[in-house]
Amino acid sequence: MSIAITGIGVISAIGNGVEENLTQLKLGQSGIEPIKGLAGIRKDYLGGQVKLSNDDLKIHLNIDRNQSIPRSALLAMFAAKEAWGSNNPSSGLRIGLINATSVGGMDLSEQFYSEFKNTGSLDKIESLATHDNGASTEILSDYIGIKSNIYTISTACSSAANAILLGARLIKAGELDQVLVGGGDGITNFTLNGFDSLSIYDTEFCRPFDDNRKGLNLGEGAGFIVLESEHALTKTNNTVLAKLAGWGNSNDSFHQTASSPEGKGAKLAMMDALAIAKLNPADIDYINAHGTATPNNDASESAAIHAIFGADKPPFSSTKAFTGHTLAAAGGIEAVYSVLAIQSSLIFPNLNYTTRMKENDFDPITVLTEKKLNHIVSNSFGFGGNSSSLIFSS
Repeated sequence: MSIAITGIGVISAIGNGVEENLTQLKLGQSGIEPIKGLAGIRKDYLGGQVKLSNDDLKIHLNIDRNQSIPRSALLAMFAAKEAWGSNNPSSGLRIGLINATSVGGMDLSEQFYSEFKNTGSLDKIESLATHDNGASTEILSDYIGIKSNIYTISTACSSAANAILLGARLIKAGELDQVLVGGGDGITNFTLNGFDSLSIYDTEFCRPFDDNRKGLNLGEGAGFIVLESEHALTKTNNTVLAKLAGWGNSNDSFHQTASSPEGKGAKLAMMDALAIAKLNPADIDYINAHGTATPNNDASESAAIHAIFGADKPPFSSTKAFTGHTLAAAGGIEAVYSVLAIQSSLIFPNLNYTTRMKENDFDPITVLTEKKLNHIVSNSFGFGGNSSSLIFSS
């Protein structure tokens, strides 16, 4: 059962909106640069920051600049608004909203505690009410106007992919007709320093799948898509941009932060997605890899790809060298990129790659490549071994 995708929205370090992102992907222009505006971090951190301030986002969204809204929620509101378009929450369809975030309101909490420590002021204590991840979802729900069937997903870096997966399951089960799904995360001191403490943060530009890779660059942003059942399409008459054909989730339970060396979880997720889509490995035209540029992830994902596809691997690349690793938002942003790849018949390049990994007998695509794409696998793998794969089809 394929599910229609009728709306896409994105904001990232390479652009505000779908068109800007597509332009930069075609040009091969990364948005990663030295991180600005955060105290308490190393000066050599590189990351993919959205070029709009919180005030800029509030102006764009036409909301009160004095409202206490986490950056994760503002980014989600931007992308969700673009994806949702002119759809009507009061259409009579059974509509849902599934938002993914791992950062939630952490940025406002950091600001409050820093000010409290320095001045003892409690003036902004109400901002702590936005710390919980669910608070960002409620803010997004109020803004879009979807008032029921509201869910929050937080499974680390697979979060937005799992939001999409849950939306598909609810439609397949006949519980919902139309679902706005995706996620958003902002950059914070905690996440930057936290990943650095794991010794997986690269102070140079990240190099997914390169033998000399040292780690990731964090990013921020949001990506949302609209899923619709066949019944919903008869009511909305929306244009079908692509289809969600398959989905799979697994957990290898190997380590708190690392994936299994054999890529067991990744392999299971991809195999389940292929089974639901009723496709064979040979049917896949491109893999949008999770590709964080960390030593463990890229080796594990490569092992899983090799185990499934053998000698006949489809072209693959990671787009995280464009945006940075956007944590919970990654699966949503890369879902949008997968739809754009199908629509434009383009494979976006794996930037900064020069040297094949010793474990591999294959290389990612490193230049913009024209290719008719019927079926794309998009991978998102999170801490704790939570692995999710989605299949997008034309």
